[in-house]
Amino acid sequence: MKLYTKTGDKGETGLYGTDRVSKAHPRVEAYGTVDELNSVLGVVRAALHGEASARDDLDRDLEYLQNALFDLGADLATRADSRYQAKLVRIDAEDAATLEAMIDRYQVEAPPFTGFVHPGGTLAAAHLQVARAVARRAEREVIRLGAEEEYNSAVQIYLNRLSDLLFIMARALNARAGVPEEGWLVGGRR
Repeated sequence: MKLYTKTGDKGETGLYGTDRVSKAHPRVEAYGTVDELNSVLGVVRAALHGEASARDDLDRDLEYLQNALFDLGADLATRADSRYQAKLVRIDAEDAATLEAMIDRYQVEAPPFTGFVHPGGTLAAAHLQVARAVARRAEREVIRLGAEEEYNSAVQIYLNRLSDLLFIMARALNARAGVPEEGWLVGGRR
């Protein structure tokens, strides 16, 4: 089988099932942003391999998140009336609860939150902050999708929790590395 199919050459793509929609359809924008987020997590994992402060738990959690994002992307790519429903693992409240438990675990390692911090620190932590911003964009894309058609509302909640998790992972990773955070100095550019 060839990698290229030429079926998207006219600006359309297939949802999971038989529906064909514009590549600019809000559903495609949403799961495309989730795909971008998954790719950024891959960059984070690659950066972790060079950081002495990284531990296996963080890489293991990121691998878990990457697998969950594939499920989430499939969830978004499949309309509720698709005949492929039985082949899916839909995101649900249990998935959000798993993220909340991870947040609690990493929050113990991070310094107390006193305000906005500059994205940065170690390379992997900086990439986690990029991932956080992409997760927020994915959440906005899902909300935009909801203005046009139905979707699994647990996806939006999951993305909201995920951005929090990525933020606290970045803070914990910087703490592990002994890299202090730079706080936002209101008006500090003057």
